[in-house]
Amino acid sequence: MANVFLIDDDPFILDMYTLKFRECGFGVDSARNGKEALEKLKTATPDCILLDIVMPEMDGFEVLRELKKGKKGGTPKVILLTNLGQKEDVEKGMEFGADDYVIKAHFTPSEVVEKVKQVLQK
Repeated sequence: MANVFLIDDDPFILDMYTLKFRECGFGVDSARNGKEALEKLKTATPDCILLDIVMPEMDGFEVLRELKKGKKGGTPKVILLTNLGQKEDVEKGMEFGADDYVIKAHFTPSEVVEKVKQVLQK
């Protein structure tokens, strides 16, 4: 099964999604902020990254820009998983190279797992 990398500063969210993805057979790694994530991603090779936007030190948009900088093919799929639901935020995320945009409050963890499966099939 695929490997997912969760980036979120909320320990409850990290624990909830880690548990759900592991139950569904995914390998899971995580980071609590953008800087930690970028450091871990130098050696980790996830198939999909679930990325929160509102985080201390480095927000999700900055992390996404860094991930996409100079990368041609072979980069993991990135799904922004956030509570920012404004049209401008969604457009900005997609413009920066996200593969999808999921608003936390609108999806159950099971639905997020299904969304990841869909994105990985693209």
